[in-house]
Amino acid sequence: MEGEATKGVLSVLSRLEMQARSRKAKPPQQQNSVKELKSTIDALITQRDQLKAQIETQMCVQKLRAAMDKQGAHEADEEMDDGSENSKLLRLMARHAQLKDLLHAHHLIGGYDIVKTCQGKGVCVSLATGYEGVYLDTYNLEIDLKETLRIGRHNIPPFIPVNSLAEQSNMQTDIRAFLGALSQHLNAFAGRKQQELHKSVEVLETNALCSILVLLLTVPREKIAVLCTLDYADHTRCLPTRVCIECEDKELPGSPHWKNNITLLKETPVHKALITMKKMGYIV
Repeated sequence: MEGEATKGVLSVLSRLEMQARSRKAKPPQQQNSVKELKSTIDALITQRDQLKAQIETQMCVQKLRAAMDKQGAHEADEEMDDGSENSKLLRLMARHAQLKDLLHAHHLIGGYDIVKTCQGKGVCVSLATGYEGVYLDTYNLEIDLKETLRIGRHNIPPFIPVNSLAEQSNMQTDIRAFLGALSQHLNAFAGRKQQELHKSVEVLETNALCSILVLLLTVPREKIAVLCTLDYADHTRCLPTRVCIECEDKELPGSPHWKNNITLLKETPVHKALITMKKMGYIV
């Protein structure tokens, strides 16, 4: 009886061990599906964080404008009650502070400041660039205020088409549109440059405008070298418009995993996309 009981227990234990092993050994298709879902989740989390940052910035600007409007209404009420010299001085000081806040908000939103030069015969525009909440380079541009506006001295990189942007934006009638377009080009260039300088990005080839980026990636298991080319045809953006994958394995670029990787590289800054790809085990 004891022998039969022992055999029965061993049989149950053996069956449980086989079930545990079968659960651990997931089919390749299920593993691939899990990796794809994780990659999609990482991409969605990145997009969510970007949207949160944009919403927070817009809310801060709206709060600042609402506070300024409230302050202006309060000052108007005081003006009707008191006409003394002290009250006028206080109103002027408050108005000056309000204008300074507006200029600071414009600097944060518009990305440029303007001051007079040459005894009012011209203006100097300072265009600040930034990426991911960090201020980077500032560029200066002089504009002569004559019958026809003319671009003077500047330290903007030569590969940024300043004169072409002035013509396309019709600077003579809408200088704000021109400055906005120029600021957009400069900030996009600064963003692309910062992505290339990130420690997770090993650049094989690039250019001065950072509009072409060639990376050499390695698939870990097969040790296959993958040549990844990012083409930033739209110079007003920090994200590529085209991603090309080349390697000895002709089937790899068309595989589901690498199709997802290409989409990730198009929709996510390159340094963040590469970190995600490494975490998922697609590259070394």
